[in-house]
Amino acid sequence: MSRIRLLADEELTPEARKQVQAVEASGADASVMRAAGHRQEMFDHYFKFYYPAHQGGQVEADLKELVRLKIARLNDCFT
Repeated sequence: MSRIRLLADEELTPEARKQVQAVEASGADASVMRAAGHRQEMFDHYFKFYYPAHQGGQVEADLKELVRLKIARLNDCFT
């Protein structure tokens, strides 16, 4: 299975670095954001869609996150 190298702080755009550091300071995992840094402009547009979709709808965000994590583990993905 392919692996995407996670970018170090100095490889991220200033805005992405700020967001990653805030996420990690809260104790959360910013691996997806570090991987997305390879194509930051594309993922900026993606996250404008993703976050409202993740927070809205009939299914609670916590349950969506558990499902996302289960799918990731089933695919041997640890982000």
